[in-house]
Amino acid sequence: MATTEPRKHTPTGEWRDELYDAVPEREGELFSTISGIENEPLQTPDTVGIDYERDLGYPGAYPFTRGVYPSMYRGRLWTMRQFAGFGTAEETNARFHYLLDHGQTGLSTAFDMPTLMGYDSDHPRSLGEVGREGVAIDSLEDMETLFAGIPLGDVSTSMTINSPAAILLAFYACVGEEQGVARERLRGTIQTDILKEYIAQKEYIFPPEPSMRLVTDMVEYCTREMPLWHPISISGYHIREAGSTAAQELAFTLADGFTYVEWAVERGLDVDEFAPRLSFFFNAHLDFFEEIAKYRAARRIWARTMRERYGAKSPRSWLMRFHTQTAGVSLTAQQPEVNIVRTAIEALAAVLGGTQSLHTNSFDEALALPTEDAVRIALRTQQVIAHETGVVSSIDPLGGSYHVEALTNELERQAYDYFEQIDRLGGVVAAIKENFFQKEIAESSFRYQAEVEARRRIVVGVNRYELESEQPLEILKIDPALETQQIERVQGLRGRRDSAAVEAALTRLKEDAARDDRNLMHPIVEASRAYVTMGEMCDAFREVWGTWRETPVF
Repeated sequence: MATTEPRKHTPTGEWRDELYDAVPEREGELFSTISGIENEPLQTPDTVGIDYERDLGYPGAYPFTRGVYPSMYRGRLWTMRQFAGFGTAEETNARFHYLLDHGQTGLSTAFDMPTLMGYDSDHPRSLGEVGREGVAIDSLEDMETLFAGIPLGDVSTSMTINSPAAILLAFYACVGEEQGVARERLRGTIQTDILKEYIAQKEYIFPPEPSMRLVTDMVEYCTREMPLWHPISISGYHIREAGSTAAQELAFTLADGFTYVEWAVERGLDVDEFAPRLSFFFNAHLDFFEEIAKYRAARRIWARTMRERYGAKSPRSWLMRFHTQTAGVSLTAQQPEVNIVRTAIEALAAVLGGTQSLHTNSFDEALALPTEDAVRIALRTQQVIAHETGVVSSIDPLGGSYHVEALTNELERQAYDYFEQIDRLGGVVAAIKENFFQKEIAESSFRYQAEVEARRRIVVGVNRYELESEQPLEILKIDPALETQQIERVQGLRGRRDSAAVEAALTRLKEDAARDDRNLMHPIVEASRAYVTMGEMCDAFREVWGTWRETPVF
């Protein structure tokens, strides 16, 4: 019987010289990650320096590289939290009930552009935008309708809003109060990440300093009165959607997080009082291993910095919990059904990276708000990953992969390089005013687009494998009559409410905004109960603080 000689160990250099380089690489395409990190053809123990206890450890233990909970998905699956919001509060309420009936385990609310920018639906700047990109919420009355029939003591709710976040949180707390749910029982997350608005998304209203004061007021309020609520979801998602690299998303997001910590500590809060309720929101892009490495690096950096720089003593302050959404920017209008494949791959990366909750984009979102059928497929994508693939059976199954560990180390290294640059500029707020972040993202976006246009970076259906003609897709259309209905609704509210109570609430709001020693959440809640509209409250703040104008980047 023939025997096979055991293969001798070949050092990486010899293998490359004698075997790999003898076969030419495929030409014309890049082998770097989407972010431009050069991928070595093969990683080995010789090329990756890992100290297991220092760099990896165990799930649920410092530095949490391998996950924030000991059992991860063997103990509990991630929250499947599909984004919903369009038209009026009635329409979105119906979508919420539909999603809960189909197995969704948490609610996530998208608001329309007027709400995001602090305008009521009948403001001239709202014309044509009411209910288009999310739900229109003008007052507590709308919030009552939005959550009608949904017991707030039993669900976890996420709200994606930033500049007026304090007002929407107050509306939500008042609805809970009306349902008999104590504030300390309300569970959920509100985004409130105003720094990334200046960096990437541009949905800001006020200058940075009063905006940061308002965020810190929310952190203090939730620490004291809503201990189960996450007052900030520190968001890299929109930074990545603006064109950043994975390393920039990682670094800029964590730098924002550290800034919120510093403001809260300066307010007099103990870091272990509020840090456990800070959460994060990351993008899941298409470069599979790069994304997994990004999440692992993020947990490690956050844990070390919270413990060593900010002196947090509680392990709950060290661990980073995060929500993930698949990359909207990766969706194509061409051959949109292919987006189902893209989303599945991105969602799998988020799960293998250890996310705590996940939103999967619908395949038609490059064209319009998603249809119910598209939303159901997006939710089923998560359910297939959870129940049919077997990936939840092992905790951090890619931990120890030479390639993943090398990428994790490289992303961490690049993040620290950015931290040093931001510190030299005087911190995040100063760097925003210098347009540092905006310039970095613009350069990265330009590089990627140039690679796509040169066909060195392939996008299926866009610059390769195109179709000459495609059948039009049936998309969701928002009835223009809904805008008229919403305008009539908010104007009708103004005619029914107690005008004296409204004026008193607005007077107090402006007086407290002009002083630095008042927490604004208390007068905002008082104004909400009086049915002061969101636009009226924002106008009061505009009167006291003014608005922000960014210097353009060319």
